[in-house]
Amino acid sequence: MNKTIGIVAHVDAGKTTLIEQILYNTNTIKEAGRVDNKNTVLDYHSIEKERGITVFSDQASLIYKNSILHIIDTPGHVDFSSEMERSLKVLDCAVIIISAVEGIQGHTETVWRLLKQNKIPTMFFINKLDRVGASFSKVYDDIFNNLTNNLIMFTKPNNSEVFSFVEPLFDEKKLALNITTSLVERNDILLEKYLNDDELSYSELSNNIRQQFSSCRIFPCFCGSGLKNIGINYLLDFIESFVCTNYIYNNDFGALVYKIKHDENNNKLTYIKVTSGTIKTKDIIVHNINDELIEEKINQIKISNGASYSSTNSISAGEFGVLIGINNSYIGEGLGICNDFLDFSLKPVLKTVAKFDSSLNPKEVLNIFQMLNLEDPSLGVEWDSSLSQLRLNVMGVIQLEVLKHEVKERFNIDVVFEKPEVLYKETILEETIGFGHYEPYKHYAEVKFKITPTKRNSGISYTCNINHDILYPRWQKLVSKLVLPACRKGVLTGSPVTDVNIELIKGSADIKHTSGGDFSQATFRAIRHGLENAQNILLEPYYKFKITAPQDLCGRVMNDINKMYGIFETPMTIGNNSIIEGRVPVASSMNYASELAAFTKGKGNVSFIFDSYDLCHNQDEIIKNYNYDSSSDPEFTSNSIYCNKGNVYSIPGNEAENYRRG
Repeated sequence: MNKTIGIVAHVDAGKTTLIEQILYNTNTIKEAGRVDNKNTVLDYHSIEKERGITVFSDQASLIYKNSILHIIDTPGHVDFSSEMERSLKVLDCAVIIISAVEGIQGHTETVWRLLKQNKIPTMFFINKLDRVGASFSKVYDDIFNNLTNNLIMFTKPNNSEVFSFVEPLFDEKKLALNITTSLVERNDILLEKYLNDDELSYSELSNNIRQQFSSCRIFPCFCGSGLKNIGINYLLDFIESFVCTNYIYNNDFGALVYKIKHDENNNKLTYIKVTSGTIKTKDIIVHNINDELIEEKINQIKISNGASYSSTNSISAGEFGVLIGINNSYIGEGLGICNDFLDFSLKPVLKTVAKFDSSLNPKEVLNIFQMLNLEDPSLGVEWDSSLSQLRLNVMGVIQLEVLKHEVKERFNIDVVFEKPEVLYKETILEETIGFGHYEPYKHYAEVKFKITPTKRNSGISYTCNINHDILYPRWQKLVSKLVLPACRKGVLTGSPVTDVNIELIKGSADIKHTSGGDFSQATFRAIRHGLENAQNILLEPYYKFKITAPQDLCGRVMNDINKMYGIFETPMTIGNNSIIEGRVPVASSMNYASELAAFTKGKGNVSFIFDSYDLCHNQDEIIKNYNYDSSSDPEFTSNSIYCNKGNVYSIPGNEAENYRRG
């Protein structure tokens, strides 16, 4: 039985070391590697060895008893959290690794939120119990109180002062009371038998564990030490016995593209997980790109295990493979009967400009970054022709350092990045109408939109109820795909537009002269016109924070939060420390971690996780600093184009709909 397990954690929780022990315990490798020895199976990239952190998601397959386990190792640093999120859709279950010393940290909460959101069955593993300062009970209680009260302890550490082994609480010989009571509380049939003092068999409880785990109603907790190889096999036993999958091998082919890479010759490598059926070499893959069906033949299929590859003729449901010869794939693409998945939650909140030597051809550098954008779509790479700048979005400064290293190592080009700035967004406060007409000689398209503000952080949605007799379905579908690009720039600062519903309420085409590019022009102009007619506001990203500081410095911290235009809840006191949680703009808090460490002499720490976009606290100042002239942006104009007797006219947006040819 094929099972895909994602290993997720906050950085330095011991995730990579634990995976090494799993590979060693299953005889997949002869010796377990160490992060500090730079010889682990899945952290094989030079930048990962150099920094001692996981940067790229990677996969290894192994056999444990009657199961084939596909282990997905994901980055634990917040700057690479989008890489982690892209792996979640291929998981059958996940294991969150938490250090018994540091406990729950910022990124732990992020991965837990995403796993819940994607309804992925999840286990916890409290790691590093061999370390000084480790506390199983404290971390277990923190998980129970702060993440989920559906936590059930399946192993516990020995009671002596020196940690040396863990004790299983559930097997055929032992049915621990805590597990039994937790299960019967969630099942009426078991509860009735329990109250009647009827015997509950191991088989009954096992079946109930499978059902409740797969439906995310219970979350088992294990413990041990990855470094000392303690407690890991109990985790594997649970995965073997209680994680169930039901892949259909004799169905039509379906697969999800979860990763794109390029080899040393820049050939595209498409990483897929097959969700149903089988795919073979020389089979044809069909892509739907902007309503155009593109067929490509698979030249080769490879199986990846860390840095090594082996060739195969086919892969089936539940298995992973790398397709070679496919050039039109993209991350999140559904192949065959599988649907696309492009709705990712974690998005960059910073932007920067890449600088390179003037002797280099800008087009060649852009091509390199577009290749990187295929591998990480969150970069949002674009060339600003008006300023001759290469722009991209990032999660943080560590990501920029990795990008700089990657560009140098792979393409032998030196780049530097400007200091990252906050990525602002724009939206509107009231409903507006936008009209766009594009009719140069022998071209024609016209659209009209109703643009309505929606709930904060809802993004951009699109609706259309136009009869197919008025506008052909192919044109309606094309317009739906053009809406997002047309919202790339708002009218206040040229920042992306968000939190609106755009409804196509009118459209027309010419049976002879209309082409796809005509609707692109009309759509851009109509949306721009609608935005210009509305009251626009600026949005900025906010962090949720958790600050731990000595109690005598609590007042200083609260004052700092107010200065940063943040809000916070009533501080909690634990021992000699105060814990303060709240929300603060990203722009005003980017350097606070180093400031906190300085004035607390290293005794204070802060964790930030992205919360949401909300009203900008200094809108007028930001608009003034950007100095964006929306009327002078040639790519985003609200003017419509008309043709009369061979002459072409540009008509201002507010006059366009009522324009009559002379």
